[in-house]
Amino acid sequence: MAEPRRRRRSLRTRITGAATLVVAAALVVGALAFYGILSVSIHDTTRRAAETRAEQLAARVDAEGPAVVAELDDDIVQVVDDEGRVVASSEEADSGDLPSSEGTVSYDDEPMLVVREDLDDGTLLLAVPVEDDAHTLATVAMLLAFAVVAVVVLVAATTWWVVGRALRPVSRIRAEVDDITADRLDRRVAVPPSGDEIAALAGTMNRMLDRLDAAATVQRRFVSDASHELRSPLATIRQHAELAQLHPEATSVGDLAEVVRDEGLRMQELVDALLLLTRLDERAELQRDDVDMDDLALAEAKRLRAGGTRVDASGVHAARVRGDARLLSQLVRNLADNAARHAGSAVAIAVVERGGQVLLTVDDDGAGVPAGERERIFDRFVRLDEGRARDAGGSGLGLAIVRAIAEAEGGSVRVEDSPLGGARFAVVLPAAR
Repeated sequence: MAEPRRRRRSLRTRITGAATLVVAAALVVGALAFYGILSVSIHDTTRRAAETRAEQLAARVDAEGPAVVAELDDDIVQVVDDEGRVVASSEEADSGDLPSSEGTVSYDDEPMLVVREDLDDGTLLLAVPVEDDAHTLATVAMLLAFAVVAVVVLVAATTWWVVGRALRPVSRIRAEVDDITADRLDRRVAVPPSGDEIAALAGTMNRMLDRLDAAATVQRRFVSDASHELRSPLATIRQHAELAQLHPEATSVGDLAEVVRDEGLRMQELVDALLLLTRLDERAELQRDDVDMDDLALAEAKRLRAGGTRVDASGVHAARVRGDARLLSQLVRNLADNAARHAGSAVAIAVVERGGQVLLTVDDDGAGVPAGERERIFDRFVRLDEGRARDAGGSGLGLAIVRAIAEAEGGSVRVEDSPLGGARFAVVLPAAR
């Protein structure tokens, strides 16, 4: 039942119906207007001709007398006196008295137009047949009706054909898209060579499929990497638990508790990072406060120094952004931890505001990041070769979180060469107004 209803309400049917109704309405109004104007014009022409003829006959009667009326063969004329009595009649008017009032009347079972013309002594009445006018108008009405119907049918057929031809690529695109499933996102729809809106639609569909394919690929890789990262601490806990169960003399409860605690913390950090990324991916509404980036930078410098890292914070100047303080603190901490992890002996943190933007830079004197890896390093679960060890590389989500937070706050992050010889991570954020 649903399919026939969908066909009746299809775009092709609606466009054809709308175009046909508009054209039909315009043609009907035009035909009625034309018929009305033509009718008035024909009646006015007949009346003027009758009045002219009546004036000629009146002048002749005044000059020669009423008797001349009887000599008229083709005109229906009567002369009446002031009392309304017929004084003289033409041969065509012998069948009866003509009405004394002007207008269209029925005389001798035929429509007639009667006009009056005053005489020196009485009134002249002239009747002119209007049957030909009626026949002319009837013929025009029939031709107009036929023309309106023919044009409406022609417009409907043409519109149906043109719209169907125009929408044929849409149907093909729809059929192709229907065949694309989650495991076949590499397929694309054919772009017609017309260069019109349909071709633009096909291009848009292909770009959407590109994004879906890329997102699905990233999601599959993300799930695989997350599973791998979670499997490692679980396997460690299981191995130590089995060892304690099979060989209790080889380990102690304290050792087992320490392993479980460390691996549990590692899983907790990973899950927290995944939840944060998910929240940022969903573009959840963030809290907006004025945040002093210099305070966050100085706090991280103090924390790193407490851990034994040499940190230069002389480049930290007052700068304020408007954003989520917790997320911005996470951004600065991730960059600081990354720099400390890869630094040889020194880290430098700087904050400066200029041109309506706040620039945060974190430098280290480590091995740096190869130019070809400077974009990939922000992907999730990516760790470069020298940092793949668990104690050096973390979970591989820290820099992905940095980019996600920066973009969520309306900024960006990039990797450059550091004056210290290692890598510089530069974050640009809009300054608070």
